[in-house]
Amino acid sequence: MDLRSDVRGAYTVWYRDVLRFFSDRTRIVASLGQPLLFLFIFGGGMAGAMASLGGGEVDYRRFMFPGIIGMSVLFTAVFSAVSVVWDREFGFLREVLVAPVSRAAVAIGKVAGGSTVAMFQGGIILLLAPFIGVDLTVGQVLSLLGLMLLLAAVMTAFGLLLAARQRTMEGFQMVMQFLLMPMLFVSGAFFPLNGVPVWLRWLADVNPVTYGVDALRQTVLSATVSESALAALSLRTVGANVACLAAFFLAFLVPAIALFSRQD
Repeated sequence: MDLRSDVRGAYTVWYRDVLRFFSDRTRIVASLGQPLLFLFIFGGGMAGAMASLGGGEVDYRRFMFPGIIGMSVLFTAVFSAVSVVWDREFGFLREVLVAPVSRAAVAIGKVAGGSTVAMFQGGIILLLAPFIGVDLTVGQVLSLLGLMLLLAAVMTAFGLLLAARQRTMEGFQMVMQFLLMPMLFVSGAFFPLNGVPVWLRWLADVNPVTYGVDALRQTVLSATVSESALAALSLRTVGANVACLAAFFLAFLVPAIALFSRQD
């Protein structure tokens, strides 16, 4: 197997996942339900109680908007790996694995496809920004798309790592339900992590979603919030968050490829 075949195989897997996403309009519309619920119902209800955020400079819905983007990317990216389990159950995965393409290329194609789909899904959430008073420049939008793509790559690799040995859809969904909501809530998507108990901060530090949400929030609020208020709501610099996300990506991708390469 040569490099050209591997690239073509990875592209084919990526294209299949992206095509499936854009051809399923019901999935796109339905996936907006939970973000809208959290942003307008939960956010509207908690706005009064969280009025002191950033010294009173930050409306709660604007604060949680990056967390909603992170939630959309998180769920879409991880559940993109469901297709691995689905394809295994219906025999399609076996046909892919016997093709003259390395299994590492197939795994990379799955990660690329899931990352692209999750970034597009997060991009759709960006369209809600004007409705909650968030004004974004072109530069901010481009930065947000890049951060979403990186976070999506991390979480798709994580999902593939978990899906590599799952045999049934039911088993994979149980694992996801056990992990995803805790990862979301511990990430600081809905409340600031500065001043939380030490054990909760430790959990946040080993949670890759934390770094994505923190970077997204700083990018969204950078043009409208004072530096002191933004510092009070942030954990580390955007550059440090990006570096940590890149490290998580490699930590998930390498074993995911290794496990995927041993598929029978």
